[in-house]
Amino acid sequence: MRNLGDEPRSRSLAGSLLVAHPNMLDPNFRRTVLFISEHDPNEGALGVIINRPLDRQVADLVTEAPPSILAKVPVFLGGPVGKNQLMFAELKWQKGEGLKLNHNVGLEEASDSAGQKKAATICAFVGYAGWGAGQLENEMRQKAWLLQKANRSLLKLDRLPNLWFDIMRSLGPWYKMLAAAPDDPSLN
Repeated sequence: MRNLGDEPRSRSLAGSLLVAHPNMLDPNFRRTVLFISEHDPNEGALGVIINRPLDRQVADLVTEAPPSILAKVPVFLGGPVGKNQLMFAELKWQKGEGLKLNHNVGLEEASDSAGQKKAATICAFVGYAGWGAGQLENEMRQKAWLLQKANRSLLKLDRLPNLWFDIMRSLGPWYKMLAAAPDDPSLN
């Protein structure tokens, strides 16, 4: 994954990964990787945390039986906003455009996508993350986030729980050391 930190901040960050800096202490985002699905510097951004699986499937969280093809779809904690809603999303690799996330996919569309053999992955999120105009850019100036380019390997859901640590290791020894530090340094 390529670091995008030196690129201009005025462009859309949609399709990028926001990786929490190892020093981020906010429990909502500590050691998280977010996929930014929508971004406009003048309007704000929307994304979901992709490395916090809830170890639950859709069938575990809904009162009515979902279509059988969606019953075993994994559920992730998508963020601190709207945690009372279950949202289906489709991660899809589009040649020349990169990874796209279509959120708020309807039940019928999710069933259709899950049943087809194509380069897409259906997953579900409880909650999402959102930023107002200029808020994300301000957090990036404060070095709260590292910006990375998304790649096709994110379609492999089993890799997502360790994604933050994998990215930290790939950034070099300094980040690897910071990532390995305990949350409470007195425990070291």
